[in-house]
Amino acid sequence: MAALDGFTETSFSFDSVTRPVYRSGSGPGVVVVHEIPGITPPVADFGRRVIDAGFTVAMPSLVGEPGRPMSGTYVMKSFSSVCVSREFSAWALNRTSPVIAWLRALARDLHDQAGGNGVGAVGMCFSGGFALAMAVDDEMLAPVLSQPSMPFAVGTARAGALGLSDADLARVKERVQSDDLCVLGLRFSKDRAVPDARWARYREELGDNFIGVDIDSSAGNPHDIKRTAHSVLTEHFVDQPGHPTKDALDRVLAFLREKLKS
Repeated sequence: MAALDGFTETSFSFDSVTRPVYRSGSGPGVVVVHEIPGITPPVADFGRRVIDAGFTVAMPSLVGEPGRPMSGTYVMKSFSSVCVSREFSAWALNRTSPVIAWLRALARDLHDQAGGNGVGAVGMCFSGGFALAMAVDDEMLAPVLSQPSMPFAVGTARAGALGLSDADLARVKERVQSDDLCVLGLRFSKDRAVPDARWARYREELGDNFIGVDIDSSAGNPHDIKRTAHSVLTEHFVDQPGHPTKDALDRVLAFLREKLKS
C-alpha cells in the first residue's frame, strides 16, 4: 500500500500475542503508536519524519487497517473496538492497559536491535498515555504523550486520570525524581479529550520533568486553529514554518535527539 511505502511489514510476538509492526530507518529506536482509527497516511508520514531525523521506527498496528485513510465510519468502528477490547482500559481508573506489557516488550526488542542509549515512544490519542506507562522500563528514555485521551474523560475522576496503575505511576515518579526521566506532552488547549485536569495532574505528579506544550486553540487564536483540533502531529498538523504544530514537531524531534543521541 502506497501509504506505507518505505516501511517493511514484520511481526512481533510476546506472551502469545502477535501483531504486525512496520519498521524502517536506522539509529536509536522509537516506537510510534498510532491514534484512532489506526495507522493512517498522516501517522505513517509522521513516522517518516522521525526516520528522516535519524531514528529506527517500529510502528505497531493495534487496531484498524494499516494504511487506510481517516473517515468518520472508520473512526467509529475503531473507537468501538478500543472501547470493548480487554487489551485497552478505555474507562478504568488507576489501571495500566494490558497491551502495555506487549508494547514494553516491543520497545526492549527494538533497543536490542537498534542499540544506542535507549528508546523513545510517541503515543497519540488513545495511545498517548501508553508512552508514559512504557517508561516503567529503564530502556525508555524519551516518552512523548501527544493528545493523551485515555481513559476517556467522562466524569470528573476520569478527567484527571493518567491511565496507569498506582505501582506503575510510583515507578515512573521514582525515575523522574532521580532525573533519569523527562516526559514531553502535547495538546491543543481546548481539546475536550485532554482536559485541563489531566494536564494539571501530569504537572502535579511529574513536576518540572513534565514539559507540557499547549497549542492555543481558543476562539480568535492567531493561527485560526479550530476548537475541535485534536491530532497535533497528524490530522491537524500544518507543515509551515512558524505554525505551532510545526514547532511542536520540531520540539518532539529535538527531544528525541537530546535523550537518545546525546
